[in-house]
Amino acid sequence: MNARETKQRSYSAPALEKGLDIIELLAARGVPLTMSQIAGELGRSIGEVFRMIEALIRRGYIAPAESGEGLELTNKLFTLALARAPARNLLECALPEMRKLARTIGQSCHLAVASDEQMVVIARVEAPGNEGYSVRVGNRRPLVASTSGLVLYAFQPPSVRTEWRKRLASTVSSKAWKAFEERAAAARTAKHVRANSDVTRHIVDLSAPVMSADMVAAALTCPYIETPKALPFKETIVAIRRAAEEISAQLTQPSAV
Repeated sequence: MNARETKQRSYSAPALEKGLDIIELLAARGVPLTMSQIAGELGRSIGEVFRMIEALIRRGYIAPAESGEGLELTNKLFTLALARAPARNLLECALPEMRKLARTIGQSCHLAVASDEQMVVIARVEAPGNEGYSVRVGNRRPLVASTSGLVLYAFQPPSVRTEWRKRLASTVSSKAWKAFEERAAAARTAKHVRANSDVTRHIVDLSAPVMSADMVAAALTCPYIETPKALPFKETIVAIRRAAEEISAQLTQPSAV
């Protein structure tokens, strides 16, 4: 062990590391886990994780699962992340345009960003009126299995796509990855994505990229429901792209001095 490693070891915080291990495990699994499952996956005893779990529950980072047995992450870390300046600036620019968009198209819309191998919804605006479908804030799905994820990948510059490919391609079969790349190429040609929802029948996802400089900052997505009062697909897509472009323009404006 060299001097630097010795110094790092002397400043270790075992209790903190146990707590972070639990948080990272729950985030990686994406499903509720029991205390015994957590202990088993971390190679620790029930006694070792019990006090950590109690502290994390008390501080609001994890909670008993709403449906079924086990523990799951709350949105507290997500809320803390949104307090950071880049995320706050994105939301400040996006929410007024999203409200206008929802009124124009009569549908809900949401904003998603990339988080490791997943996309996460950071904002939503409900459809006007008494009926509609929306995706909750904090919802996570794999990038390669969601419309927003496809947009977040497809419109990145080639160098970023190459970097992401190294991380993402191994998470699915070669056949699935080939199909994903083909859909990404088609999206770049069309300047948007229109796809049947992967999770809900009778919903069509319409999505366009929000750009910051030459990179994708977010995906602006509408889970479209066809109703007698709904705008046609073509008009809805035009409105979504216009809103995404307006948010992009605000993000790239130089800050006032």
